Amino acid sequence: MKLLAIDVGMGTQDILLYDSEKNIENCFKMVLPSQTQIIARRISMETGSKRDIVLTGETMGGGPCSAAVKRHLRADLCVWATEKAALTLDDSLERTKKMGVVIVKEDEVPELNASIIRMRDIDKTALSQAFSLFGIKIPENFAIAVQDHGFSPDRSNRIFRFDYFREIIEKCATLDSFVYKQNIPERFTRMKAVERTLPSVMLMDTGIAAIRGAILDEKGRSPYLAVNIGNGHTLSGIIDNGALIALMEHHTQQMTPEKLDDQLVRLCNGTIGFEEIFEDGGHGCFVREAVGFENIGGILVTGPKREIMSGSKLDFHFASPYGDMMLTGCFGLVDAYINYAKEQNG
Repeated sequence: MKLLAIDVGMGTQDILLYDSEKNIENCFKMVLPSQTQIIARRISMETGSKRDIVLTGETMGGGPCSAAVKRHLRADLCVWATEKAALTLDDSLERTKKMGVVIVKEDEVPELNASIIRMRDIDKTALSQAFSLFGIKIPENFAIAVQDHGFSPDRSNRIFRFDYFREIIEKCATLDSFVYKQNIPERFTRMKAVERTLPSVMLMDTGIAAIRGAILDEKGRSPYLAVNIGNGHTLSGIIDNGALIALMEHHTQQMTPEKLDDQLVRLCNGTIGFEEIFEDGGHGCFVREAVGFENIGGILVTGPKREIMSGSKLDFHFASPYGDMMLTGCFGLVDAYINYAKEQNG
């Protein structure tokens, strides 16, 4: 079996071409700029050239490309956008219009005197071309991880995102509970957009994929505390005999070793709650079962910003499954895909 696993982050898209007939260490891999970074640079080039732009395509991750759009508007240049593309900037089209973006229909795009910028989290054509330079044809099986806050035009997307996590964890979630293939909840508009691009794709949340990948580099014993310190977000989860029993998410830029140590210990002890993390600007926290920090059998830390934990006083392990930390999310995707295929085949 061949599978293209892509972990889409704020800074990079990490790519693994998995081939079951090879040792996984010998499978082809790439770490490239994420699409939001690529599109942000494209918008910045148009800003520098004093060219108006029109955003088309799909809903995708915002961050850098959304910031580039705002800079373009501040330069007194026009930004048009189709509805799907505009949802990248905000779940509310009305708020997007107030920013200064003009919403247009797809058939109006060719009439505009503007540079067309196509929005999408996965550029299959570009990936195919990149691999083809080395005589490699990409497979039709895809597993993609993106962070999808969920469509919430009338309320905080941080609350909306964690309400969903809480709902699933309360039902005794496993990591498989966050694997989607042709059953993506309607709330996840970003995942739905990827599915329109790649109809047979399997999808996961980036943080959950990283946690799943981290525990493949098992050190110690269950229950595990897995911490993914990404470029944008830090997601921490406690996994006990396959069950996800606690989850906490904050913004990485607000983390210090001391703060993270304190929050991780209290996550294990069940003495930290949603309101504290939310009021601090993070996404939230939910503990279904407090295992006690003293009972944690292993702390696994991964992610491109993992150096934050270098000043930690906790006894942890920098997880690098199959010797490659940057592909942790991809390894989690592959593990999920293989497990899903086994279940489907009985």
